Amino acid sequence: MTKIFCALDTQDMARAVSLATLLSPLGIGIKLGLEYYMANGPTGVQSIKNACPNSPIFLDLKFHDIPNTVAQAVRAVTKLGVDYINLHASGGPAMMRMAQEAMMEEAAKLNLPCPKLLAVTILTSLNDDDLAKVGQVEGSSAQVMRLARLTHDCGLAGIVCSAHEIAMVRAQLSHDFVLMVPGIRPPTNSATQDDQKRTMTPAQALDLGATHLVIGRPITGAEDPLLAAQEILQTCS
Repeated sequence: MTKIFCALDTQDMARAVSLATLLSPLGIGIKLGLEYYMANGPTGVQSIKNACPNSPIFLDLKFHDIPNTVAQAVRAVTKLGVDYINLHASGGPAMMRMAQEAMMEEAAKLNLPCPKLLAVTILTSLNDDDLAKVGQVEGSSAQVMRLARLTHDCGLAGIVCSAHEIAMVRAQLSHDFVLMVPGIRPPTNSATQDDQKRTMTPAQALDLGATHLVIGRPITGAEDPLLAAQEILQTCS
């Protein structure tokens, strides 16, 4: 199973393809986010698929709109043949259920493997103070668990959450519920959080029950990305 997805958060398609090609032999998946997709669109996704046909792809666009709009957006990106797609759980049950149905219908129509649909709970760039300012006074743990249960009840494959909620979610929801966990920092630079506020090391997150880890700058920003990725993988074994 792919443990790590490397976040190629760049607008430069040539650099993204180069990094993906470098990392693919290690069994690392590729996360393509909003910045990359807005600059390169479906062509950018296909370029990664062509360069690394055996690498799973997580298309991290975090859809959040009225149910029909999100359902049609998910239907459109299902055609790209990626492995994971996501949306915001805070969009509500109707949005999530319609998106899941649209994804399954489109995959079946095109005879494609159906992607797994994940729901973002709370961005790892937010802490409890940030949440209080937007009216979520119960704090991150309570909100993550509420949205995780809602996602599970809507039949989605899993959630995107911070490492600090892994144990809580694992204790209350099924073991096969996917936990895609960003905000991961290797021990050598765990103190450098950038814009992430709820972080953890790879080994700690996997020990708690994370399914996949999303790691970006500790690999892509390293002087030697291949060596950085290899060292991180060693800490996960």
